[in-house]
Amino acid sequence: MKSPLIKTRILCTLVVACLGMYTLHAQKPVDYVNPFIGTSNFGATNPGAIAPRGMVSVSPFNVAGKVNTLEKDSRWLSNPYVHENTFLTGFSHVNLSGVGCPDLGVILAMPTSGPLETDAMKYGSTYTKEEAKAGYYATTLTKSGIKVEATASPRVGMSKYTFPAGQANILLNLGLGLTNEQGAMVKVVSENEIEGMRSVGSFCYYKPEESYPVYFVARVNVDADKTGGWKTPRKVTGTEAQWMGYNGKTRIYEDYHKEIVGDSIGAFFSYNFERETEVELKIGVSYVSIENARENLDREAKNHSFLQLFYETKLAWDALLSRVMVSGGTEDDKTIFYTALYHTLLHPNILNDSNGEYPKMRSRETGKTTGTRYTVFSLWDTYRNVHALQSLIYPEQQLDMVNSMLAIYDETGWLPKWELNSTETTTMVGDPAGIVIADTYLRGIKDFNVNKAYTAMTKSANQVENNPLRPGIKNYLSKGYLTTADAGPVSTTQEYNIADFAIAQLAGALWKKDDQLTYAARSISYRNLFDEETKLLRPRLDDGSWYTPFDPLAGANFTKNVGFIEGNAWQYAFMVSHDVEGLMKLMGGRKAYVDQLQRVFDEGHFDMANEPDMGYPFLFTKIRGEEWRTEKIVNELRAKHFKNAPWGLPGNDDTGTMSAWLVYSMIGIYPLTPAEPNYVLTAPVFDKIVISLDSQYYNGRVLVIEKEGVGTLNKILLNESPYRSYEIDHATLVGGARLKFIMKE
Repeated sequence: MKSPLIKTRILCTLVVACLGMYTLHAQKPVDYVNPFIGTSNFGATNPGAIAPRGMVSVSPFNVAGKVNTLEKDSRWLSNPYVHENTFLTGFSHVNLSGVGCPDLGVILAMPTSGPLETDAMKYGSTYTKEEAKAGYYATTLTKSGIKVEATASPRVGMSKYTFPAGQANILLNLGLGLTNEQGAMVKVVSENEIEGMRSVGSFCYYKPEESYPVYFVARVNVDADKTGGWKTPRKVTGTEAQWMGYNGKTRIYEDYHKEIVGDSIGAFFSYNFERETEVELKIGVSYVSIENARENLDREAKNHSFLQLFYETKLAWDALLSRVMVSGGTEDDKTIFYTALYHTLLHPNILNDSNGEYPKMRSRETGKTTGTRYTVFSLWDTYRNVHALQSLIYPEQQLDMVNSMLAIYDETGWLPKWELNSTETTTMVGDPAGIVIADTYLRGIKDFNVNKAYTAMTKSANQVENNPLRPGIKNYLSKGYLTTADAGPVSTTQEYNIADFAIAQLAGALWKKDDQLTYAARSISYRNLFDEETKLLRPRLDDGSWYTPFDPLAGANFTKNVGFIEGNAWQYAFMVSHDVEGLMKLMGGRKAYVDQLQRVFDEGHFDMANEPDMGYPFLFTKIRGEEWRTEKIVNELRAKHFKNAPWGLPGNDDTGTMSAWLVYSMIGIYPLTPAEPNYVLTAPVFDKIVISLDSQYYNGRVLVIEKEGVGTLNKILLNESPYRSYEIDHATLVGGARLKFIMKE
């Protein structure tokens, strides 16, 4: 019988050998992922190590300190990492990707060398030799020469530090973070374990009273020579300060094994190494309890080496990314494509612990799920394309997302709007959850309580008083539109219209014909805001008169304005894809519609960096003879805004929404109208795309999309027969279709 040590060595050798064989073959989808894409140009992504939809990610934290170009306390900054910055103060373990508001970015671990230093501005370091891939990040700290490597399982972050000989420290800083909340607790449990809690919340600087704890257990594989904690209290002013020699000074608690509570606190492991030494740090996280954080760590990583955990995570990433196989195109095309698909698999992410427990919405009582409870529903963004993409490629995940939304309804009485870790941030406008639920059902994913969903949707569509999802609903129901007394009255009216269209669509599928007619009529009430003079939508006052003076350009570049949220009249003019014929008639017919739509692009009104107009390039497919414009504009936008570089996103990724746009544009289909289970068509980038379909939900085994020839789109074949439309329904594609685009110079 072999000794445990020999067994471990054999296992590690096998893992290394497998990894070597893995890289000898042709590149797999996972190998194309470049996590640095979107880390500049305010893309708000980060290159940290993360598992698919992981609760935990280990991200370099380089947004603290005036030495950095973009610093978290000097501006509105929503990400823990910026490519241009150069000064790093640790590695945060709970983070958000592609969001517009600061939160999380806490539980910072930092390896240092030399005497113990607890001031982040003093122990922080520049860094070099950065490397990032799916499930892995590495860098070397220039101050100490320490090499840092990170990987993660869904609920555990794991780092490997290669220390030089001499004194070494691993710091856990609970005072520093991206969140605006303060307050923490830390306790040294033993020479190899620390546990604690950090308070987070106030996303978008809203609802500080709903801040909440995130718990952790940190464990090292080498017992420390010395342990302890620190606390830097606020400096007291006034008479009593004269007696406080310790006033505002950092206190070090060596070999202390009780709780330390405060704002600026932390704990450490310290070593004296005679030679270069590797130490592995594992941090398990939970939003329920320290006990669950420890259980997550034990279940997912207790017996794993760094290499083993990374390999498992890499395989998990490749399994998901390989559901879409592409050929043709350039290497950069494949990189930006698979990175975009990777970004759509970060959020929504897992909230429940490995034992199924999670904090319930609002009360934060402990609930339990037998599936996956998801969180981070940035629905104003993602209802437009992300969830339709999940339905197509990852329907089993999309089903759990719908069930998570319905569980939120059970817990609070309302569907979510912008939910984060079981808090409702009420960020942005509209009533988007019902749109996603209807769209999911209409695409054939029906294994959820649709009657409950319909009840929830119609509740928010009709309750006049104390309605958190539809502020201004009284005006909407009585007048057909919101007025200048309401926030963003024009764009919010449009959002409610889209939500009502979704209800109408679902009502039709459920044979509720009277409801279908009622909500279909409500879904076109934006027409009351159409201004004949400008051929744009324009806000009205409470008395029904037009708001004046009206500047159609007001609201560009996210500036506040009377009529629109995050946009202007041009950027919202066509956001009624469910009523193209109606808008066309208002504008004066087909030619007037095309001319006005083209002006959006020719005059520079189009904003690729935001959601309201992101579907506009595809609207030309709705007009026979004008489809070429979609192909031309989409190709131009893709070439201009999406690159294999840190600045390779047009702006904030919005939890994968920009990335989903890119994925669709590169495979030649786009879900233009939410809750209408169709796609519009344009030429794909790749010569061949094969999407593996889930047999539990769809009849087809694969969906094949091909491109033949070069030049511009000449004709389309469906299952080798001529196809004379630029629109195709979801059911046809998931039945196992073969769609071919014939190009011609």
